Parts: sequence; C-alpha cells; structure tokens
Amino acid sequence: MAKEEKIARRAFLKGAAGALGAATQLEGLPHFADGQKMPGRDRGTWDERIRYPRVFRGAALKTISFPLGGVGAGSIGLGGRGQLRDWEIFNRPNKGFSPSYAFPAIWVQQGNSKPVAHVLEARILPPYEGQDGLGSNNAPGLSRLEDAVFTGEYPLAHIDFKDSSLPVTVSLDAFSPFIPHEPDASGLPVAVLRYRVTNHRSSVAKVGICFSLDNVVKRKDVRGSRKEKDTRRNQYRDEGALAGLLLDNPGLPADDSMFGSVALSAARGEGVRVSHWEGWPSGRWWNSPLLFWDAFSAAGELGEAPAQHGSVAALCLQRTIEPGESGDFTFLLAWHFPNRTPNWCGWAAPEGKGDTNIGNHYATRFKDAWEAAKYAADHLDHLEERTRLFAQALRESTLPGVVKEAASANLSTLASTTCFRTADGEFHGFEGSNDTEGCCFGNCTHVWNYETTTTFLFPSLARSLRKAAFGYSMDEQGGMRFRQLLPDGYARSGVAAADGQMGQIVHAYLDWKVCGDDAWAREMWPKIQKAIAFAWEPGGWDPEKQGVLTGVQHNTYDVEFYGPNPMCGIWYLAALRACEEMARALGDLSAANEYRLIFERGSRWVDGNLFQGDYFVQRVVGRRPDQIAPHLRAGMGSDNPENPEYQVGDGCLVDQLVGQYLADVAGLGPLVSTDHVRSTLHSLLRFNYKRSLVNHNNVERTFALNDEAALVICDYANVPRPRIPFPYFEEVMTGFEHSAAALMIYSGLVAEGVECIGNIRARYDGIKRNPWDEAECGHHYARAMAAWSSVVGLSGFSYDGIAKAVTAVPRIPHRRFHCLWASGTGWGTFTYEPSGLQGTRFSLQVLHGELNVRSCEITSSAAAVSVRCGGEKIEHTLEANGEVAVIRLRRMAVLGQGSSLVVEAGA
Repeated sequence: MAKEEKIARRAFLKGAAGALGAATQLEGLPHFADGQKMPGRDRGTWDERIRYPRVFRGAALKTISFPLGGVGAGSIGLGGRGQLRDWEIFNRPNKGFSPSYAFPAIWVQQGNSKPVAHVLEARILPPYEGQDGLGSNNAPGLSRLEDAVFTGEYPLAHIDFKDSSLPVTVSLDAFSPFIPHEPDASGLPVAVLRYRVTNHRSSVAKVGICFSLDNVVKRKDVRGSRKEKDTRRNQYRDEGALAGLLLDNPGLPADDSMFGSVALSAARGEGVRVSHWEGWPSGRWWNSPLLFWDAFSAAGELGEAPAQHGSVAALCLQRTIEPGESGDFTFLLAWHFPNRTPNWCGWAAPEGKGDTNIGNHYATRFKDAWEAAKYAADHLDHLEERTRLFAQALRESTLPGVVKEAASANLSTLASTTCFRTADGEFHGFEGSNDTEGCCFGNCTHVWNYETTTTFLFPSLARSLRKAAFGYSMDEQGGMRFRQLLPDGYARSGVAAADGQMGQIVHAYLDWKVCGDDAWAREMWPKIQKAIAFAWEPGGWDPEKQGVLTGVQHNTYDVEFYGPNPMCGIWYLAALRACEEMARALGDLSAANEYRLIFERGSRWVDGNLFQGDYFVQRVVGRRPDQIAPHLRAGMGSDNPENPEYQVGDGCLVDQLVGQYLADVAGLGPLVSTDHVRSTLHSLLRFNYKRSLVNHNNVERTFALNDEAALVICDYANVPRPRIPFPYFEEVMTGFEHSAAALMIYSGLVAEGVECIGNIRARYDGIKRNPWDEAECGHHYARAMAAWSSVVGLSGFSYDGIAKAVTAVPRIPHRRFHCLWASGTGWGTFTYEPSGLQGTRFSLQVLHGELNVRSCEITSSAAAVSVRCGGEKIEHTLEANGEVAVIRLRRMAVLGQGSSLVVEAGA
C-alpha cells in the first residue's frame, strides 16, 4: 500500500467511530465514544442477546443439527436432544434421513437397586403427529431422559442430560477433529461421541451404554424393498484398544453410488467390558427391537448372540463407577463411501461425463470405514488436543460473544455436503445444499468471493479454489467461467461474472499476502494479469481502460447489470489495487504503474458519478446486441439489452461496497472516498436495516420475517423503484449481512456491525432455525462464511507474509486484550496486558505452524520498548505514531510452534 494511503486509512479508522457515531446516532443502537470501555467479558458483549459458548434449552433444542464430520468428508447431525439426525455421509445432501434404528441407550444399577434403562436422548419434542403417529423408527415409544442442555461452540458440542430417575449424571462431548491448517487431520470421516457418567452417590454404580445402528449400506432406490436379497453384512472386529462392527454390503457393485461401509466402534478403556451383537434378533412385526430391549434393559449388556439376526448392529460398553468418580464411554462412528459422481451429488459435468467417479480424498487414505476409525482412535489424543486448543483460543478471545458465535457456527459449513474434496485432493464447493442434492455447482466465484474462512484457517484449500478459477475454468481470452465443471479439463460452463472474476483476483493476492509464498505468486502472476486484462477486451467490461465497468456484467444476482454500478465497479477497483501490489512486489513496475493509473481514474469517476449524496447508485445504460462482446452474450437469456430489466437503478444495495470489504481484509486501502464509504454505511443502517420486518413486503424467498431484524438486499424507500427490479431485492441473506457488518467493523462502526451480526444469530435460535445452518440458496450456504471476517476485523490482526510484517491493533478499546490470530503459515494468540504501573506487555504466541516476523505494529505510545523472542533480546528500531508504534527488528524473528515474541512497552 502506498504511504499516503496508509496514512489516510489510519486517519479514517481513528476518526470513523467518533465522527460517524456522533453524526449519525441511531435510535436503539449501542454506541461507544472514543476511549469508552467495552463491557467486560464476564458480561457477554455489546449485544447481550447471545453469549459464547451458546447454550440451548427447552424448545430451542428442536431444530439443532450440529454437523459431526470432517472437512469435505460428509457429516452426521447431532440433534439438540442428543439424537443423531441428517445422515449426510453418502456424497450428497440427505436432510431428514436417519437409519431405521440409530440410538444409544443407558442402563444403570446403583448398588443392589433395581436397574434403570432409557434411550440416551432427551424426550421427543412436539408435534407428535403423522400418518402412523410417530411411527416406530428409532423406537420413539421407548423411555427417554427428562431434559437436556446443549452447549455449542463448533467444532465442539456438549450436552448435559437431566433425569430424576437416573442415580447418576450423564453428559456427552461430541466432535470431529478440526485443526486449522491441517486439512487431512480435519478431514476424517469420523464422529467422536464421548459419554461421561458421574456417580455422586455412596455406593458403586454399574453402567452400560449400548449403541444400536442399522446397516445403511444398500441401494438408495430399493430402500426397504423385500424383493431384493439383502446382502448387508455386519462383522465384529477387536483390535485391542478399538472394538466394534464394520457394516458393509458385499452384494453391491463396487461402482454403485452407495457402495461403502460404516463403522460402529468404541475405545476400550481400562475396566470396560465390551459386548456386541452383529444384529438384533430376527423376527416379524416389532420382535427385533422388543427382544433387544428385553436383553439390554435386564442386564445392561448383550448376552449370547441371536442365532438369526437382522441388520441392526449393537455395541455395548459396561463398567463400574466408584462413588464420586466418573467414567467415559467413547464411541467412534466412521464412514467410507468412495464413489462420488457429478450426477449423484448434483454437480454439472461435461457432456457424457456425469457418471465419472471423481472420488473422495479421504477414500484414498483409508480402505474402509474401520481403517478410518482405527486411525482416529490411534491418534485421538493428539487430534483432540489440537482441536480443543483452537476452540479454546477462539473462546477466550476478547471479542463480542455474538461475533465468535457467528464465526464458529459457520465453520460447520466446511463439514457439510456443501464442501468436498475429490480423489485428487482438490477442494470444491457448491453454493449450498438442497435437501437431497447439491445446490448451484461450481465453486461459484461470485458466491465464494465473500468467504475468508478458507483463506485464514485452511489456506491450502483456498489455493485449491484459486487453482480451479485460474485454471481450465479461465478461457484463452482470460474470461473466468464462474462455475467449474467436473471432471475438470473437458468443457467450460457459462460465462464470466464480473464480480466473480474481480473478487478472485483479490483473493489470489490475499492468499499470497497471508503466507508470502513468492514461488506460488510468480506461478500465478501471468494468469492474474490475463484475468484483469480480460476487462479490456473490445466490447467487454472496460474496453477503454477507464477504470469503470460499463459493459454487460453478469453477477451474483444471477442477472446482468448494464452500465456502471458500485458492486461490480468497486470489485474492479479492488482487483486493480491487488494487481498493482502484486506487480510492484514482483518487480513489474511498468504493469504496477498502469494498474495504478487505471485505478485512480476509475476511483475518481465512481466517486464523482455514482455517489448521489447518500450512497452509490447504478447508472443503467442499455446496449445494442452488436455492442456486446460475443463472450458476454451467452448469459443474457431473453433480456432486452437496449432497455434492460432486473437492474438496481437508484436503490440502496446492501453489498454496493463489497469490493471495499474484501480490500479491507486484504489491506488494500480505500478504493473510493472514505467520506462516501461512511455515508453509504450510514445509508445501509438508515434504509436497509429493518429492526422489524412486520411491514416489509416480500414476494420472493423468505429467510427472515415477522418481528425479526435484518438488513434487506435493496431498499427503494426514498427513490422510484424500477418496475421490475433485479431478483432477490426484497430478500434477506446472511452472507450479505455478514460482509456488510464486517465492513462496518473495519470502518469504525463496531457497535453497529456487532448488532447486525447479533440480528442474524438471533434468528438462528434453535426454535425457528438450526443455528448451524445459515441458508440462502440451499442449506449451509458458503457466502455466510464471511462471518470469519468480523473476527479478523475486530482483532485488528493482519500478517503480511511478503514483508514479514505483523499488525496487531484491535478495533475495540483495550487495556487487556487476548485474541486468536491466523495467517497463511500458522495460528496462535496475541495478548495485551498491563506491565508495571503504566507499561504494557504485548505477546505474540504461535500455537500451530510458524510465523516469521521482521516488524510488528502494535498499540503503544511508549517512547521505548524492549523485544524478546524465546528469552533472547532482539535489537530493533521504534517508529511512534500517536497511539500506534511500529517496531522493526534488526534480524528476523522465527517463531515456531510454542514460541512467543514479547514486547515490553513503557514499563
């Protein structure tokens, strides 16, 4: 970033909260003057509605489905009552599906008292109706526990069960390994369920927990058919520390989409007795569940195996628990379904390639589900330790609870069917997941542009997305088709989207900046240059190199915008700045100067022609078909380009500054006037922000309603609305809200941004919606992973891997501050704390990976500081600038896992 831009940006951030907050005080919004203390962490956050970790009780348990599974490996939903639901492990969405029987049960005998047995779930919540009442699947008529309290902080879920008839207390800790920067360790097709039983009484308790699971490895289209021979097989295995059953089906063809296996296994702890049945006793009507329950409820274990059995496997752990002691019962569910085809999962393919097996990455690592379970069990201590370390770092961060909760909840999208890794290890994503197939294939550039989760937490997966976008998906002219076909390399889909293409350029720069991998940057640079030059094609977006997109611009609203508009136009400005920074860093000064010239020209024009006093608007300019480049016509459909419908016009668009949002994350500085940015954010709060939707009329899809608060996509309150506006203009979508809120935070409107995030998460309360499923076009929508940007923005932490420069200047008042950080090379925490009477100690710790540091920008007005790394003093220079100081080290500090950089200031 140029020096003058750094100065302007710093002045903007310093003055934004006070100037805009004072000038635009909004009724009902919390504001904090400069220097005013943020409420203490023990009180929650500025938005007190949601605390972190988030706790759910009563009716709020109903919609919970917490994804358990690996990144890109499928998942099983843990329900709020402790039940397992939404088994989406078959390479496609499967909302609402559960095996006929899949439940744990607990048996307890206290001393010589009469044993008690229940299904180990809280009682079923209303309604209780259906053609057969609740039917018989999962035995809803068996007794269950009185209540449960669910605590969720992805990737960890905790349930405290409550029941007055049980002489012990029971809790559940459930998770799948999730370790940022380790996609393989985080990509296991495994769910860990650890039940902890505590004996508070004075006599010994004998406890058994039995897990029953029907074999689901069968043809999808003959579910329940009696005409086809049942070839399913359940085999018991005992490998010392791990015991259980492998459920498969040798009768399925090896290329069948449902070919695979499931493992029901358990860790054999000290003093644990294991018993099993390969299947419940065979019988007519409901003999099987009846005979199973008779056996388990009588003895708390499984006796002699039935002579003839069905497909429901059962695995039981039993142990005695001394008074005042606790005992763990750890089950591991694993799955292995290697056959993913485009047709099966809902991804578009080149002609004739729809049934090509593109595979699963995890299936190349393990031959079956048992091998996956065994790997997880063998490495469980390390996997769990690192998972909990990450969760703890986020939990203990001095950030508003609702910001942490929103970011954490949307991490779960990585484990949903929205995301997957093919056999070659590459990462792919739908936009979202419909109930039974993926929704909107192709790593859609104009949707995935918004998220920053992969950038910071799984940078190799982010690079995989860039590999696709700048790979075969980009044509000879440099047009980046916004949806990738699979298998790759045979055909391209659709057209280039202006916002998608420009956003990917910014992401490529950000991917480089957070790690500093020059070799990767040099490899990507010719492709990036080709992508930006595509805008200058005759009849294209900016054929005169004016820095303004005037051509036909396909975009994230699934239509073409005609004429200059802020959303696509400011994305373009961000891309030009990214190209300038890359060119300058790589020594291509001629190109850098050209990008700079075009950027400055465009920025002036956008400010002077699209800003109408309150916010930026579109100038609709119709085009004759012969004025439109052939490569941009394919997406036009039946639209009339000379008098186009489906435009924004003078409306106030929620993401008109989305390019500035990602530019702020990338440290590219202001793209347009900072005064105009402030005024536009004010306008979003004035027009688009609805504290209640009771009087908001929407004939389109409904994601928020009634008395819920939200930012609507576009508002025409004070201007004439086009007769036919663009699609979705009346809707509410969380991904747009998250990115707008993050921009508010970066721009100094911290309280307002936090409130907008709070409004989103208040809607996902467990009663009305599943808190781990922010939907847009499908469940688990990728755009909503923009929620991570607010963690980055509030923390004030950034890492320039090119310059090896750390910035750690939180955007909230801080005397004591502790926060998670993540770069492209590692992650850890940084801390501010008092030192002596007036001094401050700043410490930067690496918990995973590494961080190379040549300079560090921190909050400090001290005239002198001392710097140590690993206890060794480091010589440095100090540049003070008001409340911020830049410390330049005379030698690079190499911080490995577990090491720290400590700065003592003004002691």
